[in-house]
Amino acid sequence: MNLPIETKNLYIPNLTEVAEVLNGGLKKNFENITVAVVDCPDLTQEPFTLACRGLGGKPALVEIGGPPYLLPLVQRSKLYNMQDIAKLINMDPAFIVGAGAGPFPFAGVNCEGILNLEIANGTVNQQTRISKVTGDGLAEQIKLPNSETRCALLANLLFSEGKTGKVIRVHAKKRIGNDDFIASIRKTLAEHYKDKIVGLGGTFLLKEGKAKQHVMPDFSVTPLNSDEDLNKWLHFYNMSAPLIAVGTLVTGEYVILTKFAYVIKKPALKYVL
Repeated sequence: MNLPIETKNLYIPNLTEVAEVLNGGLKKNFENITVAVVDCPDLTQEPFTLACRGLGGKPALVEIGGPPYLLPLVQRSKLYNMQDIAKLINMDPAFIVGAGAGPFPFAGVNCEGILNLEIANGTVNQQTRISKVTGDGLAEQIKLPNSETRCALLANLLFSEGKTGKVIRVHAKKRIGNDDFIASIRKTLAEHYKDKIVGLGGTFLLKEGKAKQHVMPDFSVTPLNSDEDLNKWLHFYNMSAPLIAVGTLVTGEYVILTKFAYVIKKPALKYVL
């Protein structure tokens, strides 16, 4: 697979320092906040049920494609195989989690990808789910088979070897500010580190309440030329807890989409265009 790759350096602060920064800054947005550096729990177990036990081992944030491939009209040729991407960035084993567009040729329609898979020595442990909008407007979720390792158009991913190790655990309860959980983490880090770009990737559990999430319907046959057009096209759902989220965030302008996370280590953000 011959794709251009661009690599950018990220700033890597000490995990304890990051925990202290978040513990102070997140209090502006949540009544109860506890942030600590801990041993990573076994993520293959409930409630997370991820493909690997941990998030460590050469972690890197990988950005694939981008919104220009969806707007104003979709470019259906933009399909990416995670096995090829892992080879491109020299990751074996590769534990991959994050958010993106799912493989529409498999689903039969455009879909969301909730990526969660391990590729080791050519063997795939596929735990990825895709969400698509059914004919009656409901959101349907399907688990991908081991034989399907593609995504389409765009993705924001954390690659690692899936090893156990230290992680940052954030426990937040009762929001008192305007920002959601991920936005408040990103804003706190951005305000503290300023022009030093920091990235996070991982998973979190929403224990109580609801989250407003979008699921992309099938590709629009009319051009989407504005944010208003995009929001009218998307389908939004209020999803009840418990919910597991996977994904990434970056504090600067490198990132395509800002979504989810916990762990920091790798000083590189990789783009596959």
